[in-house]
Amino acid sequence: MYKTILVPIDLAHVEQGKPMIDVAKALADKGAAIILVYVVEDVPARVTAELPSGAHKKILEHAQSELDAMASLAGLDVDAIVREGHPPTAIIAVAEEKGADLIIVASHRPDWHDYLLGSTAARVVRHAQCSVLVVR
Repeated sequence: MYKTILVPIDLAHVEQGKPMIDVAKALADKGAAIILVYVVEDVPARVTAELPSGAHKKILEHAQSELDAMASLAGLDVDAIVREGHPPTAIIAVAEEKGADLIIVASHRPDWHDYLLGSTAARVVRHAQCSVLVVR
């Protein structure tokens, strides 16, 4: 059905990752590319200045190793990409760069601020140029 599927993973909610990967495997054409992506939010410069030297690099390396482990557990040869930035914007950018024809995002029970600002899933649904499947 789909040739390139992007699966954004929130490492704070790893338990949602496996069901999303299972859905991606079920919807993928033979030989399809499944891409896991995690976005490290930008840290304000005033905060970065207070971090120990190399702390930010360690955060990125840890995120990459977590994504690689998830990909390995999925039993697939999937790409695992760590990006920095605003999560919805970065997710959509990776989808466009990789030519994704489907993004599978997780949804959670919204907090009050999600109703005012919109959650990551809601923003991806509104702005993505490809199909988006929301998994609960």
